[in-house]
Amino acid sequence: MEMENQGKKAADRVFENISKVIVGREETATLLLTALFAEGHVLLEDVPGTGKTKIAKTLAKSISAGFSRIQFTPDLLPSDLTGLNIYDRQKNEFVLRRGPVFTNVLLADEVNRATPRTQAGLLECMEERQVTIDGTTYPLKSPFFVIATQNPVETAGTFPLPEAQLDRFMMQLSMGLPSRQEELSILKRYMKEEPLDTVEPVLSKEELQAAKEEAANVYVHECIQEYMTDIVMATGERDNVLMGVSPRGLLALLRAVKAYACIKGRNYAIPDDVKAVAVPVLAHRILTNESFGNGKENRTIVADILQKVTVPTEDFTV
Repeated sequence: MEMENQGKKAADRVFENISKVIVGREETATLLLTALFAEGHVLLEDVPGTGKTKIAKTLAKSISAGFSRIQFTPDLLPSDLTGLNIYDRQKNEFVLRRGPVFTNVLLADEVNRATPRTQAGLLECMEERQVTIDGTTYPLKSPFFVIATQNPVETAGTFPLPEAQLDRFMMQLSMGLPSRQEELSILKRYMKEEPLDTVEPVLSKEELQAAKEEAANVYVHECIQEYMTDIVMATGERDNVLMGVSPRGLLALLRAVKAYACIKGRNYAIPDDVKAVAVPVLAHRILTNESFGNGKENRTIVADILQKVTVPTEDFTV
C-alpha cells in the first residue's frame, strides 16, 4: 500500500533544500538520496560548472552530520586521506592524527586527479566503513557517505579510477547541462546572493538512520527479484561485453530499488523502481571492448536491456 513514510518525509525536506540552490536536477537529487538511504556511494561525472560540487555541498549541509572535503591532486598521499600516527614528545607516545575520512559525508573532489595508490586509500573506507592505520583498524561512524566528482573531458594529468574502486560506487551520475529556461532561473536566483549560504540542516542522524532502516525493510516480490537477476545476467551476454555486472552489482541494485521505493512513499518495490535506478547502478560496472566504465556506451547497453527483458505484471504488494 502507499504510505507517507518517514523516508519520504525526510527525502522531501532534503529535496526542498536542494531546490533552493540547484535549479532542476530533480532526478539527480532523487538518485543521490537513494544512494544515501541505501548505504551506497556516488560518483558524479560531468564537465566543469554543472553544479557537481554545489549539489554535494547542499546535500551535506542538509544533514546534521560531519562534512569533509578533499581536493584530490597528483601529490596527495593515502595518509592525507586516512591520517597517520605522529610522535608526541610530551606524552612520549604516538598519537593518531585523524584524516578527513573520519567524517559522515565526504566530498572527494576531482578524485581522478590523484594517483591510483591514493585512490585505493578509499577502498577500505567505502566498502568496509573502516580505516587501517599502522596495523590498527578504526571503525568509521555512521552514516558514511562518499560523493566523488570527476571531469570526463579533461584527461591531462588524471588517472582513471581502478576497476575495483569504480565498482564500489553504487551509482555513477551525470548532472548534464541546463536548458535555456533553467539557465535564466539560475541567473535570477544568484543575482543577489549565494543560496548555499542560507541552507540549514533539515535531517538529523537519527532521522536518517530511521529512513535507512525503513528502506531496508521494503518488500521486494520474488518476481521483482527475478526481473533484476535477468537484467544483470543479460549484461554479460552481449557480444561487445567482456565482463557483465558482478553479484556486488546485483546486491547494489537491490538496495537501490528498496531505497527508491521508500523515497517514493511505498513499502514495496515495483518494476518502475528497477527501471529508474538500473542505468546509474549497473552501467559503470560493465567491461566492454572499449574500456571499463565507458559511460555513454554502457548506459546504452543497460537501456537496451531494459527494453528487451520481460517486465513482470504480478501483484507486487506485501
